[in-house]
Amino acid sequence: MDSVTSEQRQTLQSTADNGLKIVVVGGFGVGKTTLVRSVSEIRPLNTEETMTQAGEDVDDTAGVSAKSATTVAFDFGRISLDAHNVLYLFGAPGQERFWFLWDRLFSGTLGAVVLVDTRRLADSWYAIDRLEHHGTPFVVACNDFGGPAHTPDQIRGALDLADEVPLVFCDARSRESSKQVLISLVEHLRTVVAPATRPVPQPIPEPTP
Repeated sequence: MDSVTSEQRQTLQSTADNGLKIVVVGGFGVGKTTLVRSVSEIRPLNTEETMTQAGEDVDDTAGVSAKSATTVAFDFGRISLDAHNVLYLFGAPGQERFWFLWDRLFSGTLGAVVLVDTRRLADSWYAIDRLEHHGTPFVVACNDFGGPAHTPDQIRGALDLADEVPLVFCDARSRESSKQVLISLVEHLRTVVAPATRPVPQPIPEPTP
């Protein structure tokens, strides 16, 4: 597990007056850890563990046979918006046995990204259901795994997405692409969250290399 340096701890404690929480959710192996890593300005904290043969009897690894490690708690990253506001990114574990953690992760969340693999759309249904249950605004981001192409209407139909839920396409390995996903979420939040009752983040700046 990656550790947070003392310099990063000091930064986390001393700079932000207003921390805004974003959760990245989705099925097993859709790229949540990769997205948090690609866009975070600090070295992300993660809880990845090596997958073992014993886990194959518990987790559905269909479509992710090349995956060698998996998140067992959550990933954490940070993006500074300005001198007083930061986004805190929490990547939720995708396996069904860890879904009990999701409701706690959703507590205090401003919005969410549902990351999907279009080859396994059904794996994203639970994430969408829980976010709708909590009334948490979200966007759906289709991560590029090189599978068969689907039109936005086909994806919306398969996920039963409401018209007002943004649907975007991304490559979670790319910092710029991941940043655009978060910008889409920020823009969506501006349309659904009343500024007088809940803070809405400002446009996301270029992450520090």
